[in-house]
Amino acid sequence: MATDIKDTAHAVEAAAVMRLLPARPRLLALGEPTHGEDTLLDLRNELFRQLVEQEGYRTIAIESDCMMGLLVDDYVTSGTGTLDEVMEQGFSHGFGTSAANRELVRWMRAYNDGRPASEWLRFAGFDGPLEITGAASPRQALTALHGYLSGRVDADLLPCTAETLDRLLGADDRWTSPAVMMDPAQSVGQSPAASQLRLLADDLVALLDVQTPHLITTTSRDDWDRARLYGRTATGLLRYHFWMADTSPSRMTRLVGLRGQMMADNLFAVAERGPGLVHAHNGHLQRDKSTMRMGGLPLEWWSAGAIVNSRLGEGYAFLATALGTIRHRGVDTPPPDTVEGLLYALPADRYVIDAPRLATGLGDTRPAPRVSPWFGYSPLDPAHLADSDGIVFVKDVPQS
Repeated sequence: MATDIKDTAHAVEAAAVMRLLPARPRLLALGEPTHGEDTLLDLRNELFRQLVEQEGYRTIAIESDCMMGLLVDDYVTSGTGTLDEVMEQGFSHGFGTSAANRELVRWMRAYNDGRPASEWLRFAGFDGPLEITGAASPRQALTALHGYLSGRVDADLLPCTAETLDRLLGADDRWTSPAVMMDPAQSVGQSPAASQLRLLADDLVALLDVQTPHLITTTSRDDWDRARLYGRTATGLLRYHFWMADTSPSRMTRLVGLRGQMMADNLFAVAERGPGLVHAHNGHLQRDKSTMRMGGLPLEWWSAGAIVNSRLGEGYAFLATALGTIRHRGVDTPPPDTVEGLLYALPADRYVIDAPRLATGLGDTRPAPRVSPWFGYSPLDPAHLADSDGIVFVKDVPQS
């Protein structure tokens, strides 16, 4: 069996990854089982460089706020702002403090400098403007969409004025209060004003769609793409806020599913530009159902990866990352009867594993599921080993 496992293992290189796949995917998704470890992000950065130089990849999309990510894209394409500014203002979830993320942005800017726009690398956040503690106000996305359409289409086609939007939106802290996540009664998501905003957002998106032939020829493709981002973010946030006000037992399941849908919609937009590397937690990118416990309740939902895979087919590929140890988090040497334990016995520090071939080679052997002593690390589920195209295995993760 050790020989069989060794035969499935290859160096972590773009060429080795591509040999696992039937064709170059429009979206190559690289998962991670934990956040905040620069060792994993350094590996991602190196793989992205190789994909750019050897396979023609031009976009990287990460699990960060899609609206904030526009600042990073502006910087790497045109040099707008400074590196310090975009690291502080262009990332959500605290990801802007990562040295590896900073190096990614610096390298992308240096790569683009002096190249024609057709060769530029692009950056995208593909998460919604959401945090565990709540959701952003729809103001930024909704007013940006209205602003794009104003002056570009006949005024009498607009369903409302900017002043009407401002009045209905009210104070942003009504939308962003952390109390809403624990108490649906604090939400304004099902108020009469919010209901009217949902209708107006739908009308604005419809107007954007029906005016596409005019807008594509009179504004840049990038501006039109951004307007679409504003539209899907505005409607997604208003939908999310509506269900934050829900009091049924399915409230949290509905919310995590809506987050997955917002992620998937942003990934479809990346795929249109394609090909792109996607980086996020394994749970957001896997093909099988995602599960977690929140507030003592078990939740199940279809992740962004599952949704995208169902429509793109071979245009979507997924590499799960698995780890041996994160000793500074109390995650020590994996038991030998787990998938991670089998891979830990291999001699090198990191591999890309042919996951379907490994699953076949294990035959009737059923690896035990690994149990993590730390809530922030999610081990592989051996029952879904063959559902990924490959496994990136990192033996030891030192403290960043």
